Amino acid sequence: MVVVSLKASYTVKPSEPTFDGRLSLSEWDQIGTITHVPTIYFYRPSQDWIMRDGDILATLRDSLSRVLVHFYPLAGRLCWIQGSRLELECNAMGVQLIEAESQATLDDFGDFAPSPDLESLVPCVNYNSPIHELPLMLVQLTKFSCGGISLSTSISHAVADGQSALHFIDEWARLARGEPLGTPPFLDRKVLRAGDSPIAPPCFDHAEFSHPPLLMGASSTVEERKKGTTVSLLKLTKTQVERLKKMANDSRPTECGRPYSRYETIAAHIWRCACNARGHKPEQPTAIGICIDSRSRMRPPLPQGYFGNATLDVIATGRSGELVSKPLGYASSRIRAAIEKVTDEYVWSAIDFLKNQPDLSQFQDLHALGNDEGPFYGNPNLGVISWLTLPMYGIDFGWGKEVYMGPGPHDFDGDSLILPGHDGDGSLVVALCLQVAHMDAFKNFFYEAMAESSID
Repeated sequence: MVVVSLKASYTVKPSEPTFDGRLSLSEWDQIGTITHVPTIYFYRPSQDWIMRDGDILATLRDSLSRVLVHFYPLAGRLCWIQGSRLELECNAMGVQLIEAESQATLDDFGDFAPSPDLESLVPCVNYNSPIHELPLMLVQLTKFSCGGISLSTSISHAVADGQSALHFIDEWARLARGEPLGTPPFLDRKVLRAGDSPIAPPCFDHAEFSHPPLLMGASSTVEERKKGTTVSLLKLTKTQVERLKKMANDSRPTECGRPYSRYETIAAHIWRCACNARGHKPEQPTAIGICIDSRSRMRPPLPQGYFGNATLDVIATGRSGELVSKPLGYASSRIRAAIEKVTDEYVWSAIDFLKNQPDLSQFQDLHALGNDEGPFYGNPNLGVISWLTLPMYGIDFGWGKEVYMGPGPHDFDGDSLILPGHDGDGSLVVALCLQVAHMDAFKNFFYEAMAESSID
């Protein structure tokens, strides 16, 4: 286990006065994961390392205080209101910046898989404290004996989704380099009727707000939640990605329009492999959670730089026997059908559904807090989130670009991310968490299908 020593902790507040008062949050801000989501960047010393050791922390503190003037919601605090709903108190209480060091080197982290070794590099959030005391953003700078550093952030998902969080980090890096702000954040969540009363009942059936299937014979998810998990980074070359896409599209009916995308293909492959590795009975119902960014699907699209949550989860369902026995394109078609439901009308219908709920607690995933009642996408289900189009890489605070960026530690069965390869060569990486008992079998199924395809 990597040993990290904490040297100091600072509260960083906006460098200028900002709006003081309450902001209503949209329905998308208040459901799903409302805890903090970690990401981590690793940097090696190089010829671009233009700063002395002490300048790194000073640069981060100064630029962070300046960027918070524009992104002032992150310097506020959450508070509970009636119906297990949240509001944002914009009070400039600030974010937490932690300075740490370790005798480890970057080489000790191997391929930087989201392992327990990363836990000490990511700021810890004390969820035993009242929510109105918790910073919405925590940052940890860790210096290693080799001269490299890691920079990790934990940002409250109730305030920002992945697109917004990465927008913030990109702008923070711009200011650290001495450049002007690129795209100002759009902070008015009224465009998603934040705080408004319901105006209509939903006009679609929203199965995504129901609990996903249980293992056959089980009456709850308690036993599955107890089982140990492990995380792997599974890499796919551009050739392997194209091979899987060919497998999916070879069985695509001609009336299905455009070829299956990378996401539709890789998510389908993960789904089938999970069914196989978990040893499901053929009749086992299973669901895959799909996270959809609604920004460009709404009419008109949300304003550029919209800062908040604009994603919604939908589900594709099937039976394990059909998914593994039919061609890959069958699972891809199930995923596409779920994605294509998400239109402007569907988004507003889902918002109406949530606004009509007297209490949102059943839709809030608090498993990070040890709550066993929230939605669970472990066995026999899973969630596959795409980071393929997010502005992930090339974050330069003035000392060069990162050598690795990815998710922090996560240990919930069924969680998976699809990330683009860091070198921009068309490769992909799947960061996957499964029960320990299933991971080796999953890896075999994951790569075996492509080997068989190459023989054909």
